[in-house]
This record gives sequence, structure tokens and C-alpha cells, in this order.
Amino acid sequence: MGQLNHTHDGAPHGVQRRTFLTLATAGVAASTLTVTVGSMTPAAATPSADPAAFLKRELRAMWISSVVNIDWPSATGLSAEAQQAEYLHWLDVAQDFRLNAVFVQVRPTADAFWPSPHEPWSQYLTGVQGQDPGYDPLAFIVEETHKRNLELHTWYNPYRVSMQADPAQLVPEHPARVHPDWIWPYGGKLYFDPGLPETQEHIQAAILHSVENYDIDGVHFDDYFYPYPVAGQTIPDAETYATYGAGFDDVGDWRRHNVDTFISSISARIKQVKPWVKFGISPFGIWRNDTTDPLGSATRGSQSYDLQFADTRKWVLEGWLDYINPQVYWQIGLAVADYSVLVPWWADVAATSGTHLYIGEALYKVTSGVFTDPAELANHLALDRDVTETVGPVHGNVYFSAKHVPADPAGSMSLVRDGYYVHPALVPTMPHLPGTEVRTPLLALANWRDDGVRVHWTDIGGRRHRATSFAIYRVEGHHREIDVENPATLIATQRAERHLVQDYLDASAVPGTPYSYAVTALDRLWNESAPSRVRWAI
Repeated sequence: MGQLNHTHDGAPHGVQRRTFLTLATAGVAASTLTVTVGSMTPAAATPSADPAAFLKRELRAMWISSVVNIDWPSATGLSAEAQQAEYLHWLDVAQDFRLNAVFVQVRPTADAFWPSPHEPWSQYLTGVQGQDPGYDPLAFIVEETHKRNLELHTWYNPYRVSMQADPAQLVPEHPARVHPDWIWPYGGKLYFDPGLPETQEHIQAAILHSVENYDIDGVHFDDYFYPYPVAGQTIPDAETYATYGAGFDDVGDWRRHNVDTFISSISARIKQVKPWVKFGISPFGIWRNDTTDPLGSATRGSQSYDLQFADTRKWVLEGWLDYINPQVYWQIGLAVADYSVLVPWWADVAATSGTHLYIGEALYKVTSGVFTDPAELANHLALDRDVTETVGPVHGNVYFSAKHVPADPAGSMSLVRDGYYVHPALVPTMPHLPGTEVRTPLLALANWRDDGVRVHWTDIGGRRHRATSFAIYRVEGHHREIDVENPATLIATQRAERHLVQDYLDASAVPGTPYSYAVTALDRLWNESAPSRVRWAI
């Protein structure tokens, strides 16, 4: 993910768009539908759990990379059974560290992890591009991720065609071979030309096929737009610029226009197909430095606006994204790119349009030794909570990459889990997206069994108001009410079964301890009903 080696004034249109979307979908709200947001109290990083650090709602995710088999599958040519077992392992990891989402790469290089009519099967599955792996990986990913009630963002690389530069190594039916005028080599790789309308349409069609046919929760891009600069090489798009660049005196402005057009268009088309599917981008962490542009951050690093021609700030202000997930892959206090400078800058930008802000975290830099303090990532979360209080909301964090999470270098992820992720968390709601009027469940029983407390309830929503999942709350002692806004009372979320009666086994219940339980219903966007009547474990 990302470059692992890389260390306009005026009222934004995005505010108007957010307001319109929120008003347009407000009709789904009802008296039983509440948006509950946990306390945003700042906290200090500490190995011991500080209740002030807990949030009821925050995105906690990891990237699962498929390109060059970084995370999954771990190698090419594994059997379907072995690939599936590996993926289930990553879901176990996500649950062990109390994450609530995964970002899974399903189109790493103009190929597919599903049977696509537009592009061949990915070589990272079988080792041979175009070869059927014997099952539908994306269908498996969707089903198993949702079984764990984790949110699934499918991750696509828009422009990259191949990690090598020879088109002859692609299968004959590959669109880059069928349309050789669509591509150019650069830096030892092949890319679709972002300036061609034909390539933009092809890429969007390939992505939208998965949106239309699979029950995904989000569409995710990383930081690769125009390629990162390679010394001594020039992007070979002069002919395209001559053909399509009328009205642009500067090739950089034209390239940014191409990417802007692509982002705004795919954003609109995703919502046309499925209005509830989230769209987000994880750009390089610096838009521009303030020495280049007074609107930029007080940093001195590479600038995505100028090098990848990605005007990420504009995308946020225009409201084209549901979330922005900048790769702030640096430590607190680093002079050229200080985490404590960049996060407030992004929070201020995102708050202007109501775009959610998730911070990309470089867990791999603990493994490599760049982050010398084992508490670096935990300190990031402490700072994020301060920023939420003083600047604008930081809605969560995403860790690169999956293989480093269970490795837990220097105990860094344990510090995050044990200091901040002590309890489960709900994914933050997005009020501008269309929710479902879920109904308060009818909690019937909480009975002691040999293996814990079995909680039973009924989803009374029917087909129209059916819940996607449920949240289970518990407190010690016998109480008539439970404060479901208190993050410490949430003990689990669970995907809804297809029948009316639902149940949950609280295996963590300590025999002999009195407990009270309540349950809420959640729609697919994590909007929450009012809590059920409280039941005591008997």
C-alpha cells in the first residue's frame, strides 16, 4: 500500500451536497432511530486501559494487500481451500485486535478477484493471469467478512495495469493488449493513460461490475493516480495532452483535471448503483506544503497535488468522498512530515464538508525500526482524540498492513488494543447516506448455561425494517436501564440471522456474577435503534 519508500478559496460545493444528501435521506429516520456517538475525551497513551480513551464509535481497520502477494494470498498457486483458510485467519486477526472493518485489495493490477467480464483473473491467485482459481474469491470475502459483522471495503488500483512493463506478458484478451493505445510504460510498470476517456470508462465499468454484483460496503482507492516520479523518466502522455488538453496551458493542471473527472464521475456512479455504498480514498499524506501553497500543511515532504496530480483537498471540499483516509505514515515530531501537524490539517479540511476522516497508520514502520518508540501508534490515537476535541473529528484509523498486526512488533498493536480498543466499537454513521428504519428488538431472555449466558431476542422489523446486525450491551448487577452511550457497556456486535429469533452466547460472563443485558438493532450503515428493555441473567 502506498509508497513504502517515500518518506481555492470560496465556499466549497461539498457542503451544499452534504446538506442536500442529508435532507434527501432524512425521511428514513424515525423515533426508534438514533445516532449514538461515544465520548471524544482525549487520553494519554498508556499500556493500562484508561476509560477516557474508549470510543463507542470509531473505524478500526487494516489493509489486506493482494498485489505481489503482500498479505493474501500469501503466495500464488495455493489451493482454493488454502486461500480460504488464510483469509479466515485474517478475519480472526481482525477480531483478536477488536477491529471492525477490513480493506481488501480485489483489483491490484487491472485484473480481478471475481469473474469479471472486463478484466482477467488476477495472477496473484493462481500465478497465471486469467486462470480460474476454482471459486469466487470476492463472493467468499463478502460472505465470511459479514459473518463476523466486519465492514468490507473492496480496494481497487485504478490506473495500474501491470507490475512489469511488457504488454506481451499479459493474456491476449487483456484490454491493454486489445487496446495498446490505452497504455504506456513508466518506471518498469504499465499504466492506463488517465487522459483518455476510453480508459476512464473501462476502469469505471470494471469497478462498477463488482459494486453491482456483490454486497460490499465500500469502494476504496489508495494513493496511486499518476505514477510516482522516477528519476530521469517523463510521463509519456504528450500525444494525449495534444489531443485532449485544449484549454489547459499547463500539463499539470490538465492531469489534475483528468483525475478530478475520474473521481467525481465514479463517485456519482457508485451512488447511482447503490446509494449506501461508501466511497473513500487513501492518498499520500501531504496535499501541499505551506511553502508552496498557503492552504497547505506546515510540512516539507513530497506533495501529492504536484507529483501524483491528485488534488485530494478539492475532492474532500467538493463532497465527492464519503471518507478520506490519508496515509500519515510518519511519527510525531518528524520535522518534514509531523503526524501532529498533518492530522489537525486534515481534520480541519474534512470537517468543512462533513467528510469522515480515517488516518492511515504505518504499522510496518514499527517492524522496520523507523518508529523506535513502541508506543508511537498508541500515541497517535491519543493525539487523534485531542484533535477531535479541538479541531474536528478523527473517525478512526487503518493499519498497513495485515501481516504486521498479528506480528505485533515491539508490542505496538497490543498497546493500541489494550489501551484504546478494550471494548468493541461501532463504525461511525454517515447521516448523508440512506439508512433503514430499524426497530427496537424485543429482548426475551438472558439465561445462564454451562458455557455462559445465552441472550435471546426478536427482530420485529419485518422485511422492510429488518436489521443488518445487533449490538449487545451488558453491565454487572441488576439494573432497569443500561447507558448504551457508555462505550464500556458494549460487549459485542453480531450479524443478523435470516430468521426472526436471534441469540448470542456471552461466553465471557463470569459464573456467579449478576448481569443485566440490552440489545439494539443496527442497519447496514450502523444507524442504531433505541435499546430494548433490560433483562437480567437468570
